[in-house]
Amino acid sequence: MDMQSLEELSLSRFLVPTELPVFEANLSGLPNVLKSAREALEELRASHPASTPSNVRAVYMSPWKSHLLTPKLQPLIDVTADLIRKISIDFFRMDLDGLNYDLLTADAWCAVYEQADSAILHSHYPADFSCVAYLDMEPGAAPIIFSNALEVRPVPGSLLVFPGLLPHHVPATPGRRVVAAMNFIKVPKPLRA
Repeated sequence: MDMQSLEELSLSRFLVPTELPVFEANLSGLPNVLKSAREALEELRASHPASTPSNVRAVYMSPWKSHLLTPKLQPLIDVTADLIRKISIDFFRMDLDGLNYDLLTADAWCAVYEQADSAILHSHYPADFSCVAYLDMEPGAAPIIFSNALEVRPVPGSLLVFPGLLPHHVPATPGRRVVAAMNFIKVPKPLRA
C-alpha cells in the first residue's frame, strides 16, 4: 500500500475499560544484584556524565542503551527477565520458552531524582514489559503513579514489572530516588531446521 492510500484511510478509536497488572518483587535478598546495579550507575555517571534528554526531569539519566555500556546491569537484567518469565506463566498462563519466544532487553538506563525532580506522564510502548528497580528511596520520596489511578510507594530493593503500554508518571519528589529501569520485548526464537 502506498503512503497516499494509507493517508486516505479513516481510523476509528474505541476505548475498552480494562485492568492492567503491576507486579512488585523484593530484591533485598539479592544484595549482589543491587550492588552491581549501583556500581553500574556510578560507572555510567563517570563515563557519560551528561544527562540524557527524556520525559524524566531528573538530575541525572544515563543513556537509553546503558546495558550495552556496562556489564554491571546484566545481573539485574537476568533476574528481571526470569521474573517476567515466571509472571508470564503464573499470571498470564503463557510459557514464553514453551511458545518459542525470547525476551530481549530493548533498553536499560539509570536515573537519579533529587528534590523537585519528576517524570511526566508517559508509557514505554512498544515494549512488552517495563521494569523499575529502586536502588535508593528516601522516606517520603515520590511514588510512581499508574494511569492516574494506582499509586505505588516502592522501598529500596523493590522491583516493579508492568505492561510497557501502561501510562505512568512521577510527581515532584520531596526526597531522593535512584532507579534502574528496563524495557523488554518478546521475539520469536529462530526456527530450527
